[in-house]
Amino acid sequence: MKSVFIGGYGPGIVMIGGGLTRVASPSFLAVHPTRRVLYAVGELERGWLTAYEVGRGLAPLDERPSEGDSPCHVAVDPEGALLAVANYGDGTATLYRLDERGAFAGEPIVLRHEGSGPNAERQEGPHAHQAVFHDGLLHVSDLGTDEIRRYRYDGTPVEPIRLAPGTGPRHFAFSGSRLYVAGELDGSVTLIDGERRTVVHASGRPGENAPSHLQLEGDLVYVANRGPNTISVLRAADLSPLGEVPSGGDWPRHFAIDGDRMYVANQYSNQVNVFALRDGLPEPTGEAYEVDSPACVLVR
Repeated sequence: MKSVFIGGYGPGIVMIGGGLTRVASPSFLAVHPTRRVLYAVGELERGWLTAYEVGRGLAPLDERPSEGDSPCHVAVDPEGALLAVANYGDGTATLYRLDERGAFAGEPIVLRHEGSGPNAERQEGPHAHQAVFHDGLLHVSDLGTDEIRRYRYDGTPVEPIRLAPGTGPRHFAFSGSRLYVAGELDGSVTLIDGERRTVVHASGRPGENAPSHLQLEGDLVYVANRGPNTISVLRAADLSPLGEVPSGGDWPRHFAIDGDRMYVANQYSNQVNVFALRDGLPEPTGEAYEVDSPACVLVR
C-alpha cells in the first residue's frame, strides 16, 4: 500500500495512517528513487534540508543547510545521486551529492544568481521556485528574473530559457522537448515547443489568479489556481481547456496524482481534499484530511 506524506507550514510532516513527525515548516518534500528516504526543506525558521529513513514513521538520517534563504522546493535526480534545492528568498539553488544510503555527501555546489523583473514588488531580485532534473541538466525556475535557469551537474551554467517579462515562472514540467510553465504573476500557462510558444490563461474564472503547481499526466496538463480556487485541466497538445473544477477548499498550493486519485493541498482551509479522476477530470469524493496549512502532497 502506498504512503501519503503531507508537508506544509504546520507542526510537521503528516504521514496518513502513520502520525506526525514534528519539524518546523517542512513546506516541500521529495523521495529518493531507490531508497526509502524522504527529504524535506525547512522554509520559515532557517534554511535547512533533512533526510529521513521511512519505516512505520520517519527516522532522521541526515541534515544540512540549504545554503540560501527560504528553501521552497527540493528534488532528487532519477539516478538518486544528486539532490537540488531552490531557495526562494535569495534565488540561490544548491546541489548536494548523495551517498549509497541517501545521505548528503561532500560539499554543496551553490548556484547564486542576479537579475530582476518588471514587477517591482515581486521581482526586485532572483527568486528560485522549483528545481527539476531533465535531459542531463538541472533546471531552476526563477520567479524574479522570468527565466528557467539551467546548469550542468558540476554547476556550470548554460543558456537559460527566458519567459515573457512579468510571467513569474513557478512550477513547470517537461514532456520530451516540450516545456510547460505556470506563471504565478500573470496567471498564465506557457507551452514552449522549439520555436513555437503558446500562452493561455490558467483559469477561465474572473479575478486574479496566482497559479501554483503544474503537472503533466499523459496528454493532459493540470494546474492549481490560487484565487479562483480551482484545478484546471488543459490538453497538452495545444493548451486548449478541457475543464475547470473547484479545488474543494481555499488556496490550492499543491497537488499529487496517483493513478485515478488526486490529492489537493488547500493551504488556507487546512485540508487535503481527495478527488477521483474520471475521463481526466477531477470529481470530489467527499474524502478529506485535516492538516494545518498544507503546502505539499507526496504519494509513494
